[in-house]
Amino acid sequence: MNRLRNRLILVFLLATLPPLGLTLWTGLSLLDYKLTPLLTQLSELSSSLVKTGRELSQQSREALKRDAAEGRVTPQHLTPKQAAAFWESGQPSEFDFSGDGGDQLDYYVRGNGEVLKYSRPMGVKMDEMRQQVAAAGRIQDSDLRRGFSGTLLAVTAALWLAAMGVLVFVAARISRPVRRLTQGLSSVAAGDLNARVPPGGRDEIGAALDAFNHMASQLQQARERLIHLTRLATWQALARKMAHEVKNSLTPIRLTMEEIVSRRGAVDDAFLEQASQIVADEVNTLERRVRAFSEFASEPPVVPAEIDVNAMLEERVCFLKSAHPEVAYQLRLAPESPFALADADLIKGVLTNLLENAAEAAQPGGVVLASTAVLGETLSIEVHDSGPGLSAQARSTLFEPSISLKKGGMGLGLSIARKSALLCGGDLQTFDGELGGAAFRLSLARTNGAAFSPEAAQ
Repeated sequence: MNRLRNRLILVFLLATLPPLGLTLWTGLSLLDYKLTPLLTQLSELSSSLVKTGRELSQQSREALKRDAAEGRVTPQHLTPKQAAAFWESGQPSEFDFSGDGGDQLDYYVRGNGEVLKYSRPMGVKMDEMRQQVAAAGRIQDSDLRRGFSGTLLAVTAALWLAAMGVLVFVAARISRPVRRLTQGLSSVAAGDLNARVPPGGRDEIGAALDAFNHMASQLQQARERLIHLTRLATWQALARKMAHEVKNSLTPIRLTMEEIVSRRGAVDDAFLEQASQIVADEVNTLERRVRAFSEFASEPPVVPAEIDVNAMLEERVCFLKSAHPEVAYQLRLAPESPFALADADLIKGVLTNLLENAAEAAQPGGVVLASTAVLGETLSIEVHDSGPGLSAQARSTLFEPSISLKKGGMGLGLSIARKSALLCGGDLQTFDGELGGAAFRLSLARTNGAAFSPEAAQ
């Protein structure tokens, strides 16, 4: 989640660097614009100051020399030793500045073995003026511009770096709780509903952290309830399936016993032997189912083999015609008897369920259409009826256990039929039929009809 912090820093850079660069360029341009006339004025002032100093010095010298010649200034008599520098120069006269900062003009004149010194105050410290003029002359344009520009850049860089440091600190404080929230969400997505994040403050991020903890707690409770309900639903579905299978075995027993009762007094040995065999077979089936239920609903193994779907469909229709003589059955079979790879017992159960449901939906006088077709590598078996059809809501839950549209139904027939189709590598779906009622399509993998055995398949 450092990417969030890095993005905040990148946004800050993109938001500040362009205007900062423009501001610096504008500031330096304005500084150069203002410095140019200032430096010109400074140069002119320096030149004027030099000229003024020279004129003042010259006028003061002429005035002192004139006053000395006319006797208006009293001289100071110095020995050659006291004015050694002037005496040794051999000049007849010389001017010099003395006093505090050169504010006194001295006029030296040779006399008879002595030096006469005439002095008068200048009112201006000439030494300081010369130093100021020299300093002004040493100022260059590049140095002044470099000084101002460097100061501006240093102050601007310091302020920007300080703002950058504050942003990094704030970005870290913002990204830290967001990173924790992201880690918590990843843990929940991975299935760890015990994941929690430290609570945040009172802002929006703190509210998001609290909401996440509440959501994780609710999900954990919901999962525990769902696991409990799923276990109950599993056992309930298993019990319904067992009841469905027991009912299928009890029906032939009931019918056989009713037939024996109806033939009371006229029962021959052959019929009794046949009836006894039917009851014994169904009891054995019940025993197998009960044993499988005790082993937690063990299913018989799927044994794939090549089956002639046309022959199987004809055999199922012929078997059910006698049970529903009032319904008209129609067959539309694909040519050349296509073969499919599936478990024959499972497919017989699927077809029996579909045809029985179609006959009950069509009702007396109705029509049931059974057809086969080859679509590339897939072989489809379709069952249509002329009944009332299925609503959109009924289609959405048609293959769920415990959903039944028949009076007295348990809602397991179509669920078991689709499971059998899936175990055989195919599928069972509903679609809009040709006769206006319900229609189902059983899709299976097609084979070329060559000899096939489970051992070869393995």
